[in-house]
Amino acid sequence: MANFSFDVVSEVDLQEVDNAVNQAKKELLQRYDFKNSKCSIDFNRNEKKITLIGDDDFKLRAVKDVLATKMVKRGVKLKALLFREPQKAFEGSLRQLVDISVGIDKEKAKELVKIIKKLRLKVQASIEGEKLRVSSPKKDDLQVVIAHLKSIDFPLALSFRNYR
Repeated sequence: MANFSFDVVSEVDLQEVDNAVNQAKKELLQRYDFKNSKCSIDFNRNEKKITLIGDDDFKLRAVKDVLATKMVKRGVKLKALLFREPQKAFEGSLRQLVDISVGIDKEKAKELVKIIKKLRLKVQASIEGEKLRVSSPKKDDLQVVIAHLKSIDFPLALSFRNYR
């Protein structure tokens, strides 16, 4: 009897993040309320970090909103962005680091396994590195698991791959 499976992953298309950051930079240059300000957005692709700089708290929040809007338009889930606390930077401005989370760590994977086991379906969930493999002899059970995981408010941006 065939066993069907899919993978639960948390991944981000870094090219889309790059595109969203570039669009946000362009908007910052064009907007009147950012004229003559030190506000900026930088993306370090290797470290998977975005750095936001704003003149004050209000401008930093505006930069964050511009970035979030562009991310949503490009299809990047905001749950994949981990905003750190703003820190004081040069000449009274504020700097905020944004981490891009990729992969499911062990603790979150264990939480997902518990959630799947609570459904009491005939499915197997196993942790494989930074992803979770769910398998079952019935495709319908797998579809129920996918629907349930989409319906809950999990702190990571989950996507489903290799459904077969």
